[in-house]
Amino acid sequence: MKRLLQLLFGPRANKTTAGELAKKFGLELRGNPKTVVNGVAPIADAKPGQLAFYSTERNHVVFKILPIEVLHNTKASVILLQPEHVDDAPKGATLLITDTPRGNIVKILGEIYREKPRRGIHYFARVERGVFFRKKRSVYIGQFATVERGAVLEPNVKIYPGAFIGRNVVLGSGTVVYSGAHIENATIGSDCVINANAVIGKDGFGFTRQNGHNVFIPHAGRVVLGNNVWIGANTCIDRGMMADTMVGDDTKIDNLCQLGHNVVIGKEGFIASGCGLAGGVVIGDYVMMGGQTGVANGVHIGNYAQIGAKSGVNNNIGDKGVWMGYPAVPLREFLRNNPMVHKRNIPNNDNK
Repeated sequence: MKRLLQLLFGPRANKTTAGELAKKFGLELRGNPKTVVNGVAPIADAKPGQLAFYSTERNHVVFKILPIEVLHNTKASVILLQPEHVDDAPKGATLLITDTPRGNIVKILGEIYREKPRRGIHYFARVERGVFFRKKRSVYIGQFATVERGAVLEPNVKIYPGAFIGRNVVLGSGTVVYSGAHIENATIGSDCVINANAVIGKDGFGFTRQNGHNVFIPHAGRVVLGNNVWIGANTCIDRGMMADTMVGDDTKIDNLCQLGHNVVIGKEGFIASGCGLAGGVVIGDYVMMGGQTGVANGVHIGNYAQIGAKSGVNNNIGDKGVWMGYPAVPLREFLRNNPMVHKRNIPNNDNK
């Protein structure tokens, strides 16, 4: 029954062969190039007809290295692995050999589970006159999606059902906007992903106190996203007050994050779920920020800085370094001031 449900409702794999994958991604092939690949599975659970990978790469602490017995016993028909593990693979399996299985499995997953092309404008979509299409036949707009007059859609844009694209929006080529997303006053780069129910380009939390009352400050800026930016579900990015809110190329922002007006984030950033950045925050390139981190108004964070989860950043942080805590301090200081955390995270050297 479980297998039937997976077939009916699970992700649909595009059937391919080991030879086609080897040719497409430049992998060394050992075995039958006509071995069919019907899907991808973890190496311990893989069944005949599926592809699995085994790796001992140590390029990130979160990657677990499985015991070699898992490779010995796998039922996968095709195995992606490193050269040093070829002799440990089961006899009869077709092998795809590379020094970087983890990097190549990402490409293979994208190939095998690639969504079939969607094109055309649904009959129940609302597309106003005055929408500018660069290549209309390449665009997909789902049912009940709205695109207002003055929006610009570059080639291969996909707008899923129920999304809203306002009149001051530019969507770059290959960008995908999922259901329920709401975009106004924004320029979105190429190959971006805007996940479900994200809100981009609405007014920020800008108020001033006058005569004992809270008075809203009108916003005239935009949101500008670079190329290949990922915005998670239910994340909100406020438009700038006078200047623009900006996110650099290749930055990834997780679900349920809040970016206030005039926030600037550099390229290749990584912002985990639940982070809140107050107005005017400036973040450099290659910054990593753990979940539920809060950054106070106007704070600057330098290039390559890493901020631990649940931290509160109240003061500027320079380039590089790892910071954690509330208020955030250098990691070494945080561990020194929190002996229980230090005890849990530092190996026991009592026997030395």
